[in-house]
Amino acid sequence: MGLNRDQIAKRIARELKDGMYVNLGIGVPTLVANNVPDDIEIVLQSENGMLGIGPFPTEEEVDADLINAGKQTVTLRQGGSYFDSALSFGMIRAGKVDLTVLGAMEVSDQGDIANWKVPGKMVKGMGGAMDLVASAKNIIVAMMHTDKEGNSKLLKQCSLPITGLKCVKRVVTDLGFFEITENGFLLKEYAPGVTIEDIKAKTEGRLEIAADVKEMEF
Repeated sequence: MGLNRDQIAKRIARELKDGMYVNLGIGVPTLVANNVPDDIEIVLQSENGMLGIGPFPTEEEVDADLINAGKQTVTLRQGGSYFDSALSFGMIRAGKVDLTVLGAMEVSDQGDIANWKVPGKMVKGMGGAMDLVASAKNIIVAMMHTDKEGNSKLLKQCSLPITGLKCVKRVVTDLGFFEITENGFLLKEYAPGVTIEDIKAKTEGRLEIAADVKEMEF
């Protein structure tokens, strides 16, 4: 029941607009690179210093020196470029990135995001997410709707350390597509095989159902 990781990425890819500069976070967001619609042209940026990232490589195309911020091997499109992290974060902090797609542990119904501290695990730090959420014009979160114990990850308030306040605009989970409004999570589309009652039961934060809510199509 619900969407798999690749389907979440496919739904997010529909939000891409021609000419956008886009940063993809670690995890499910990286899969968006494989689902860019053929009729648009975007530029993918990685905070470790790449502009013009293409889809994931085939086995024959793998180059161990070409990696994204998540240490995954990637391809570089014609005209792509490399630069140091200082220049990369200069682009981000200057607001040059039109859209950022991030994973998250929690999102609040006010658009707060917690995505750098993993419960019960040692982490090196918050990485580039802090800069991205502070500077991006538009943030979409890709995440599972609940944790492994079945607890909602769409909350009234985040319980984990906050990465950014009131910055998330949209959320795509395995259960549906949501916009964040002043009234909380607005359900616009529900995943095939999922009912609105399922979503209500698994959402702790404030939830509204759009008048034109519909089943997600693939």
